Amino acid sequence: MNAVTAAQKDIRMDSNLSLYVLTAAALIVSLFKSRPKTLMALKKGWKSFENILPQFLSVLLLIGFVLSILTPTQISALIGQDSAWLGIFIASVLGSITLIPGFIAFPLASVLLKSGAGYAQIAAFISTLMMVGIVTIPLEIKYFGKKAAYLRNGLAYVFSIIVALVIGALIK
Repeated sequence: MNAVTAAQKDIRMDSNLSLYVLTAAALIVSLFKSRPKTLMALKKGWKSFENILPQFLSVLLLIGFVLSILTPTQISALIGQDSAWLGIFIASVLGSITLIPGFIAFPLASVLLKSGAGYAQIAAFISTLMMVGIVTIPLEIKYFGKKAAYLRNGLAYVFSIIVALVIGALIK
């Protein structure tokens, strides 16, 4: 591990520790201020966590399965920096048809980057994942109409490609 990586890891650990300490302090203050409201909030938070857990575990299993099948070399060939337009296209299509919450998408992007994916390709994946909804388009059509749903998704896809190109140009 080089010095820069060690320094970055120390900074991350310090900021994580700071957030944990701040959260614990806020929880203690909240408990003193209103114990019933704090306990109710903790119960609601736990229920939310229980509702998210099946999605979270299934996506983690899927990620683990994919990463066990694909080697970093294969990931790099498919969506690496050298894959250029084809990699951006593949990543954008995967992002458009995948329904993953943001709190899972960003750690996934980090794992893919560490496995050889390119920044432009990950930018295409994340931006289409967040903005383009092939899976949710029937619901969008129901509430907004075909024209609005297709226009919004089409413009979001184009914007995602632009974002990928800008990120690819900025980070080399």
